[in-house]
Amino acid sequence: MSHAWMPTSPCGDGCLTEGAPTVGLPRRILRFTAAGSVVFAALLIAPALLVIRGRGRERLVRRIFRAVLRAFGVRMSVVGGADFLAAPAGRGALVVNNHISWLDIIAVNALRPMRALAKIEIASWPILGTLVRRGGSIFLDRNRLRALPDTMSELADSLRAGALVNVTPEGTTWCGLASGHFTTATFQAAIDGGVPVRPIALRYRLADGRETSQPAFIGPESLIASLRRVAALRGLVLEVHVCPEIAPGRADDRRSLAALAEASIHSALGTVRIPPQRRRRVLVGRPSSAEPAVH
Repeated sequence: MSHAWMPTSPCGDGCLTEGAPTVGLPRRILRFTAAGSVVFAALLIAPALLVIRGRGRERLVRRIFRAVLRAFGVRMSVVGGADFLAAPAGRGALVVNNHISWLDIIAVNALRPMRALAKIEIASWPILGTLVRRGGSIFLDRNRLRALPDTMSELADSLRAGALVNVTPEGTTWCGLASGHFTTATFQAAIDGGVPVRPIALRYRLADGRETSQPAFIGPESLIASLRRVAALRGLVLEVHVCPEIAPGRADDRRSLAALAEASIHSALGTVRIPPQRRRRVLVGRPSSAEPAVH
């Protein structure tokens, strides 16, 4: 961690659920080969994407991301969001989701291709980095706090111009069984851009319905280690819950807007998030029932 404000997660190897069925080594090798082939094909057709516009381009890019999911043996299950999937291009929105795995970015773009606010390290990742760069991502250098205002200004400009931009406000990955609070800076960009916020809730489970944290990209592990673990899983299902959008003006400030988006995702997943409690000051000589809250 390079500074005190860098988002961190306590999740690590101890959070990984056990008992997940796996495939054999030949199938794992085949999955990596298939994923590499998809990325190579995407690079070949990249010049055509500069010519194709509108829904035709969106369909082609969506197929690329869905092909990556299929290559790794991941089945995507989508709940809700018919209005989001049918919305015309050119209507900007900040798309936010809980952050568990590198698969999250692929899943969101398999719904609708969009730009992303991504940490700058992703640009150098194998497979995913190539796709994210080609998607016109806005890269955030989390080690340089001075760069944050310019990055948020670029984000607001993109939203105002009609772009869909995907952001993970937790700032880092969690195991999925636990999650972090949403930071607020990117929600100010939505307010400044005058666009709605679209929360998307993600959950990973096995074919038998058990929730699993095996796809999580957590702790100090390398991306390659996470890729290998995902490629080994049998029957992985990625649940995508597209929540109702939060219209501009619904919240008074970015903190309230972040809280609304976070609550929407927890509601979709059926999880409970207890808000932080304010400390109370005990006054000597007064009964506890009369203790005033400190604000």
